[in-house]
Amino acid sequence: MTRTIHLSLDVNRHRYELDVEPRVTLLDALREQLGLTGTKKGCDQGQCGACTVHLDGKRVLACLTLAAQVEGQEVTTIEGLASDNGDLHPVQAAFLDHDAFQCGYCTPGQIMSAVALIREGGAMTDEEIREAMAGNLCRCGAYNHIVAAVRQAAEMAR
Repeated sequence: MTRTIHLSLDVNRHRYELDVEPRVTLLDALREQLGLTGTKKGCDQGQCGACTVHLDGKRVLACLTLAAQVEGQEVTTIEGLASDNGDLHPVQAAFLDHDAFQCGYCTPGQIMSAVALIREGGAMTDEEIREAMAGNLCRCGAYNHIVAAVRQAAEMAR
């Protein structure tokens, strides 16, 4: 018999009750239990950044975080960034303005990382943006467009 634990997760300003095995990652709980598939499963080893989400406003890799670890904290996924009326977050809008995606697979993780970076106040120069976003890989090589989008959103936030 498989043992499960009951969790109350606060995700994107909503509370969810679910039963999961103790070893279930936040990534798998979001995608498989809650149907929030915007957070992508890339390497599943914490090396690509595709699964970046916010935990109490700080970026974390959902593939390396157990769902049970986040109870009592606010999880924000790419689905939770837009305003309640559907307006895009400024970083999402900047990604569109700068065509900062190609295949789009890494885009949710890139955006989540960029939002946290701007909130942290670290997106001042292109070099700082590149350094701070180094954990988010883009196989298509849209890095120059991503940096331009982050720079635009950071300038708007100041």
